[in-house]
Amino acid sequence: MAEEEVRLRAVVALAQAMAAVHTPHESWRAAAQGARLALGGSFAALSVWERDRSRLRVLVNVGERAPGEDEFPEDEAYPVHQFPEITEFLHERWAGGGEPDAWVETAEGPKVGEAGYCHQRVAALRRRGRGCCVVAPIVLHGRAWGELYVARPLGAPVFGRADADFATVLAAVIAAGIAQTERLEEARRLAYTDSLTGLANRRAVDARLDEAVELHRADPAVVLSLVVCDLNGLKRVNDTRGHAVGDRLLERFGSVLSLCGAMLPGALAARLGGDEFCLLAAGPSADEVVRVADELCVRGEELELGEGVACGVASTGDPIGPVRSGRRLFRLADAAQYRAKAARSAKPVVAGREGPDDPVVRLADEAGPAPRAGERRRFRGR
Repeated sequence: MAEEEVRLRAVVALAQAMAAVHTPHESWRAAAQGARLALGGSFAALSVWERDRSRLRVLVNVGERAPGEDEFPEDEAYPVHQFPEITEFLHERWAGGGEPDAWVETAEGPKVGEAGYCHQRVAALRRRGRGCCVVAPIVLHGRAWGELYVARPLGAPVFGRADADFATVLAAVIAAGIAQTERLEEARRLAYTDSLTGLANRRAVDARLDEAVELHRADPAVVLSLVVCDLNGLKRVNDTRGHAVGDRLLERFGSVLSLCGAMLPGALAARLGGDEFCLLAAGPSADEVVRVADELCVRGEELELGEGVACGVASTGDPIGPVRSGRRLFRLADAAQYRAKAARSAKPVVAGREGPDDPVVRLADEAGPAPRAGERRRFRGR
């Protein structure tokens, strides 16, 4: 098979691999792995240029990794000024309208300037037992985004000009794949994010709650808790000061909720709609969640606008009976919040903490699809 056809197939395979994945991590891996195979390399890496920190941060390493090279490193980064060839491309050649062409380096050099000088990348090749590498800039939306790096071991054929030209083509394919992944991520973010507060929305809560309930059912020791809160006074603010001020109140409370949610590892902070918000946590104890809910009430009361917050808590760490669905946990937390609002309580009401005949548990379980007269208009169904 002719080399041109082999390389064309490699380009198609790379594009298809990137199109088939759904997350940035999968996209990075597919890009690096596809380029490594296409160029006959033993190792490949994909890095992003973080302009605000003037460094190249490695996103993924694939192939024969050297000691200390993780597949998805958390802190592998290199200051751009340590790489003269990168600095030249990013700040001179590319800024001056040059083309994003790839280049080749070997463990033998090149030597420039003072005796004994060599690029940091050349030193890295030697240190990691690699004989040569090809580096291709990745350009996205007309700006330098990062680089593709593919290496071969000592003793393997050194990359040539044709390989560098091919790497330039591969980098362009990778850029298109990354752009597509970013568009999908943005669409996903919009679908699961409340546009006003930036918190998760109801759809995101439902998805996370389904996962959490399954986790709890598989291992009842995993405590599942839900805090539902209602921002008091929003209607008055909207009616007397306008909806722009009401939106500002919602945004401020969203920030308070996010801050308190950070006190519970892995918690999801969300706006359910209107003046209703929630925190969903899997793992922290019921007492930890109640302490955070109490802090939420205190901070909500301190907001310049509004009239505090009514807060209800339901947790499998309390005697609320079996929780086999997210709907029941929602109903319990909602009933607790209703009780807190009716009593104008400055502290959270917690389901299951008022004895065997706890009124919150009874209210949630007896209300059903058609609540009795005098009870809240409805409890959230799913």
